[in-house]
Amino acid sequence: MPTPLPLVPLVMLNLLGVAGIIVWHLQGRGRPNARLIVQIIFFAAMTAALFTAQVAPFRFERIHEEVFARFLVDCGKVLWWTHLAWAVIGFTRIYIVLDKRPREARLIQDLLVAVVYLGTTLSMMAFVFGVPIGTLLATSGVVAIILGLALQNTLSDVFSGIALTIGRPYVLGDWILLADGTEGRVVASNWRATCILTSANNLIVLPNSVLAKLGLTNFSRPTETHQIKLPMRIAPTLPPGVSMEVLSLALDSCKLISKEVPPTVALKKMDAMGIDVELLFYVSAPGERVAACNEVIDVVFRHCAENGVSLAMPAGSYVFGTQSPIGSHLTPTMLSTRELLRAVPAFAALPLDERNALGSQATTRQFPAGATIVAENETFSSLMIIQSGVVCRRQNGKDIERLYPGEIFGARHLLSDTPESGSFEALTEISVFVIAKEALDKVVGSHPELAEDLASRLSRTISDGQSDTPPSQTEKTPVLWAMPNG
Repeated sequence: MPTPLPLVPLVMLNLLGVAGIIVWHLQGRGRPNARLIVQIIFFAAMTAALFTAQVAPFRFERIHEEVFARFLVDCGKVLWWTHLAWAVIGFTRIYIVLDKRPREARLIQDLLVAVVYLGTTLSMMAFVFGVPIGTLLATSGVVAIILGLALQNTLSDVFSGIALTIGRPYVLGDWILLADGTEGRVVASNWRATCILTSANNLIVLPNSVLAKLGLTNFSRPTETHQIKLPMRIAPTLPPGVSMEVLSLALDSCKLISKEVPPTVALKKMDAMGIDVELLFYVSAPGERVAACNEVIDVVFRHCAENGVSLAMPAGSYVFGTQSPIGSHLTPTMLSTRELLRAVPAFAALPLDERNALGSQATTRQFPAGATIVAENETFSSLMIIQSGVVCRRQNGKDIERLYPGEIFGARHLLSDTPESGSFEALTEISVFVIAKEALDKVVGSHPELAEDLASRLSRTISDGQSDTPPSQTEKTPVLWAMPNG
């Protein structure tokens, strides 16, 4: 015959369980430590009452016949398992943390809380209500296998998304490069997929399961400052040290590359036909790589041509012939007046006789490195064309533009009778052709379109100077090196 159970401990067990629930909700989530301590106290008292009533919470048994006693036992077990789950959850919320990563910590906590609630529910079904969970788990396992096979891609994406969220190899706004060549900025991410906006303004949607299997390079960590390696090959016509100085000066003259880390010229290897060189420089953001490379190639070519540094053919090409190095016909001798005038598009359209007449009236002036050609708010009395060297235009102490051989300056005062908005200083030793105002006025009088062309180029230059964005290389006057006379 079943042994009658003491009702007083059972009643105390249920009262403690209900009181614990009330106190749990009254304390709120703002006091997790105090909430956990109170929960542990209630759980310990309920455990003592449970064993005093001779009830085993981990075993299903019917040792009593009274309906009221059976009801008290079942309610007491349910409350005991509920408070056990809340105590475990309290420990989880307090002690499972990740430094400076609250989002990932919260995700891990939520996953563990879900496991705790699931285990508690199954325990209640088995030890309180006597449900055969073995059969239930077997049936659920078959159903889970079927659903898993049907949803394996989706589940793979979800779990990969969870892993990426916890690992956090990137965040929204980062510029990343994948092993398959996909490159762009992360614009959206969820547990199913990640969206990447490429430089071509295409939106690529990658399932997280695919993304988790690919190698990833994050250009935004720790900063977006990105190194670029530009290989080139030069002919051994000059000592390597001299060639390095020319290339270093060219890199220092570039406007679009970052100066936080000084650019470097590295000599990689050498043979009888050439020297392999690697130009190392940085850009402030991955999106500036193309513009920076264009500027570096343009400026390096100008400096090499000006200083007699010739480009060499690739090493393998010498097997098939004895071609001379590219640019070997370029000597450090400076361009003549006729070649410079023809290199400037505004003067290239002039008839040959008028262009030659204008060139014959030009004079040559030299300025040492660091010399101020014209100070800010001063006026030019003539038009100047750079023959060799680099000129920097500054405004309020800030570099606005750099001018290279074949480019003009001084047209603003000659066309609009207003002073220059900035100063012009020689970064290197320079040589310029000077065309007097009287000679220029005579040509402009015969060809009004020349004034319009110069004014157009002037307005574009002023617009560039007023913005923080360096002028585009495509807007500068190109130098036609080794141009035939005519």
